[in-house]
Amino acid sequence: MALTQQLARVSLQYLDRCCGVAASASDGDPDWDPPDEDTLDLDWAIWQLLGFYRRMQPDAWQIAVLERSIRGDDSDPIAFLDHPGVYDGFDGPPALLTPAAVTEVAHALAAMDIGHLLERLPAYREVGGFSAFSGDPRAYLTEHFALLQSFYEFAGQRGMAVVVWVD
Repeated sequence: MALTQQLARVSLQYLDRCCGVAASASDGDPDWDPPDEDTLDLDWAIWQLLGFYRRMQPDAWQIAVLERSIRGDDSDPIAFLDHPGVYDGFDGPPALLTPAAVTEVAHALAAMDIGHLLERLPAYREVGGFSAFSGDPRAYLTEHFALLQSFYEFAGQRGMAVVVWVD
């Protein structure tokens, strides 16, 4: 089973409900089930984009933005989501970005243009980047980055939190 980056847009009220359910459940199950339209499976695209940035532009400010968008800020407030019903446990527990943090990330992602980086794709592939990828990864990276941007933009506009995890 391949690991993929997962994100969910949720209200703070939804998180409070899940916390209450987990506290009263004998097995701690938070009944985590955000609506499909508020979840995003980024596959491994953003991990690859991060590797590309680190190799080709190691001092780029975009690295910190991408890291935060998929790593979150803190897992303590949502420790009740550290449950096998939420994620498979191969990586750390889910982490949270508060609505204020989501707005910051959304603005930073909106300011990013990966076009300049993608111009360096041939050089990156010459040094072994995307070696397991058949074909040109440009469309794959562009599509998933656009999904990440729009996901955060929508969450920021709606005042939602974002929960991130690997599954």
